Amino acid sequence: MRIMSNNQWSCDRNLPEWEAEGEDCSAEHREKGFARIYTSLLPDAIGFQEVSPVMLDRLMRELQAQGTHYAALWGRDTPILYRPDTLDLIDSEFGIYPAECPGYEGCFNNYDTKSWNIAVFREKESGKPWIFATTHLWWMIDDRPLMPYEQYQAGSTEARIYQLGILMERLELYRAKYRAPIVLVGDLNCPYESRPIASAFSAGYRHANDIARDYAYPWHGYHWCGRDGYEPYVPKPFKEAIDHILIKGDMTILRMDRYIDDSYLPLSDHFPAYIDAEL
Repeated sequence: MRIMSNNQWSCDRNLPEWEAEGEDCSAEHREKGFARIYTSLLPDAIGFQEVSPVMLDRLMRELQAQGTHYAALWGRDTPILYRPDTLDLIDSEFGIYPAECPGYEGCFNNYDTKSWNIAVFREKESGKPWIFATTHLWWMIDDRPLMPYEQYQAGSTEARIYQLGILMERLELYRAKYRAPIVLVGDLNCPYESRPIASAFSAGYRHANDIARDYAYPWHGYHWCGRDGYEPYVPKPFKEAIDHILIKGDMTILRMDRYIDDSYLPLSDHFPAYIDAEL
C-alpha cells in the first residue's frame, strides 16, 4: 500500500499579493496540481490537513476529470481520501480538539481547524484490517521558531501533547477492537526531537523514517508558501520536519518519501509525505 499525508494550505481564493505577481493560489487552480500528483503517485489513502470544503469539492472534480477514482471521508479540515478499488472502509470517526489546554490560558484551536479523522480499512488483496488517522495539531510556539515567522503562546507544546494524547487514546479503542496496526499521519507542528513526538514514542509508536527498510528521505520537506507568495525549497535535515508518519503495530515500511518538485512550490508549504508499506 501507499499511504500519504498532505497539508494543502487552506486557501480558497486567489489573493491580491499573488494576483499582483501574475500567480493564482485559488482552490480552482491549485487543486489541478494536487490532482496531477495523486494521479501520478496513486496513494491508496491520503490523510489531509488544511483542506477546506471548497478545496475538497474542487479536488474531487479534478480527480474525476483526470479519470482517477477516490472516495472521500468528510473531516472538516482533515478529510481522508481512499481508493475503493483497493480498500474497504469498515469504520470511522471524526473529532475536533478542545479549544482549551488544561493548566494554560487561551485558545489552542483556531477556528476549530485542529482536528483528527480516523478510518479503519480492510485491504482487499490481503483481507487484513489497518487503522488510519490524520491530524493537524496546534501550531504556535513556546520554545523556538518552527516557521519563517515567530508566533508565541505559552503552553503550545503542552497543547500538542494534550491533543495527540486525545487521538492516541481513541486509536487504542480501535486497535483493541480490530487488532490491527495504526498509521498516524499529519502536520504535528513540531520537529522529530520534540516532546509531542517523544510522547508518541512512549506510547509505542515508531517513526516511518526510522524503520523504512529500503529508503528514507533525509530532508524536512517544508518551504515558505503563504499569503505573500512562495519561495524555493531549501532542504534542511529530516529532524526539522513537522509532517510526520508514525506507525504502531505489525507493519513493514518499505519506503518513506516526500514528493519534491519545483512545480509544487506554489501549491502548498508542505510537500506530501508518503510511505510504501506491507501488512
